[in-house]
Amino acid sequence: MKKLFLLLCILGIVLPYYHLINFLIINEGSMEGFFSDIFSTHPMGMISMDLTVAATTFLIFLIYKAVKDKLNITKYVISMFLVGFSLALPLYLYDNYEKI
Repeated sequence: MKKLFLLLCILGIVLPYYHLINFLIINEGSMEGFFSDIFSTHPMGMISMDLTVAATTFLIFLIYKAVKDKLNITKYVISMFLVGFSLALPLYLYDNYEKI
């Protein structure tokens, strides 16, 4: 199972950045229009809000674990803001597999 979490960490980096790089290529390196495209249709808005709530919930959980269990959450928070929830959650599960 731990190997699966590691694979999901890799996919959590590769897949989002693949689409970001394609977006930047199409828009000649500009981030203009990025946020308007996220909410361009109701299905895209639904997925964006779903991920926003899930990532926020995970961030609150991490802060709770940092306060309660003195867990060092730095790498999970950094991974969430540099890559996204798609890396932060599998990385947390990979690191804490024996505890869950």
